[in-house]
Amino acid sequence: MRRVGITGLGAVTPIGLDAPSTWAAAIAGESGIDFIQGFDTSPYPVRIAGEVKGFDPATVAPPKEGRRMERNVLLALGAAQEAWRDSGLENADPARTGVVVGSAIGGLPGIAEQHGVLRDRGPDRISPFFIPSVLVDSASGQIAISLELRGPNYAPVSACATGSHAIGEAAEIVKRGDADVVLAGGTESCIHPLILAGFCAMRGLVAEEEDPTLASRPFDATRAGFVMAEGACILVLEELEAARARGATVYAEVLGYGASNDAHHMAQPDPESLGVAEMMGAALARSGVEPERVGYINAHGTSTPLGDAAETRAIKTVFGEHARRLAVSSTKSVTGHCFGAAGAIESMMCALALHHQLLPPTINYRNPDPECDLDYVPNDARELSETGAELDIALSNAMGLGGHNGCVLLGRV
Repeated sequence: MRRVGITGLGAVTPIGLDAPSTWAAAIAGESGIDFIQGFDTSPYPVRIAGEVKGFDPATVAPPKEGRRMERNVLLALGAAQEAWRDSGLENADPARTGVVVGSAIGGLPGIAEQHGVLRDRGPDRISPFFIPSVLVDSASGQIAISLELRGPNYAPVSACATGSHAIGEAAEIVKRGDADVVLAGGTESCIHPLILAGFCAMRGLVAEEEDPTLASRPFDATRAGFVMAEGACILVLEELEAARARGATVYAEVLGYGASNDAHHMAQPDPESLGVAEMMGAALARSGVEPERVGYINAHGTSTPLGDAAETRAIKTVFGEHARRLAVSSTKSVTGHCFGAAGAIESMMCALALHHQLLPPTINYRNPDPECDLDYVPNDARELSETGAELDIALSNAMGLGGHNGCVLLGRV
């Protein structure tokens, strides 16, 4: 079977408008979480989020076209265009190049806006661009149009596991020969009054009024909920031997992919963590990698009391005693939870950890929790050359509402 390398990276996140700045901020432990600036939050019990700051849509689409696109699509275009440039694949065969980019919430802000138009101004004032702009597959379609790519193209939707499933399925497309190159990842822009109100009603968000940068504290004993965020991340996946032949930078190899469902509850993790353990086990089995070879896990780690404990239990189930020797960190401590983009952002973090031999930290970790007792790379990045260790295999975990689980296993090239 063909092997798959990652040869291009693109990201637009609360901590950076491109992949290098996002990585640099994560390594420095610089939080992108702040008070929401996009609308008046005074009626809400939660007023913080990880917003993308300083993004100019005109840099990714002509203004007339950009006004017809939802923000999540524009963020995806920014990440995809950066990843495409980074890959150096401008002359790739369009018919052999695909796009698999999903979203959890997609164009719901646009739906809410057009519902207001219908209510206040009547049906004849609805935008003719409404339906195409809010579809979940709008991002994957617009990326294909922007880069003139005619290969396999679709948009997975699996809540917060979307980005991981997109990368895993894209790798399968390349492995089985249906395409030679696939742009894969996730995008989300859901910091909107209706969506904030919905998550407040679910009581899963943390309210941190004094210092928003302290709000997301995965695995800490005082963790109190997640922080909603927006962003996009796209990886270019390419048949590995072709990438090597053209002298491309290969950040990492996609070794395996696992998917499962908790089959337990739409919003709460399975206390036994069976589905999450089965997901990681499936990725290891598919790749033929022994658990003891995994050196780092970028955890789902949302900073919720139940979720972080359940993920820790799953890691112990799969890795046994080796779990104590693993490094585990959550970069949601700096980005917040980017929902459908999260798995892609965190897969990129794993690829760069392998490439640079450097582990991003879990910031705001101050109070150990007896239920979460692994090495969470607390507060400061870890330079592996200083410890004499080498990182060869890394795993990115993602879990979503509905019990959806997805993980991507990456190896150093």
